[in-house]
Amino acid sequence: MNNKVTIFHNPRCSKSRATLELLNEKNIKTTIVSYLETPPDREELETILKMLSLQPRQLMRTGEAIYKELDLKEENEDSKLIDAMIKNPILIERPIVISGNKAAIGRPLENILEII
Repeated sequence: MNNKVTIFHNPRCSKSRATLELLNEKNIKTTIVSYLETPPDREELETILKMLSLQPRQLMRTGEAIYKELDLKEENEDSKLIDAMIKNPILIERPIVISGNKAAIGRPLENILEII
């Protein structure tokens, strides 16, 4: 079990709060990244995508208004989807937990248990 993890956290999100609570209950040292204020850069986001084995669109919150405003449904270039997530971090699915060289999205919360 890794005793230090990083969570990309949005305190307004119930799933994100529940994930942070789970990590605290397990006494895991957690670095909290408020990704809406401090979005990942391109390299970090590409690393997270690789760790999750996801394509950029799979990490996007497609129900967000900005997704529709930017007409991202029609965008097929991964680099442009990544740019959109960097500029509009609300588009990034949450919470993301990174433990060592593994990552998981806390939807459902049980996903996190597989990597900690």
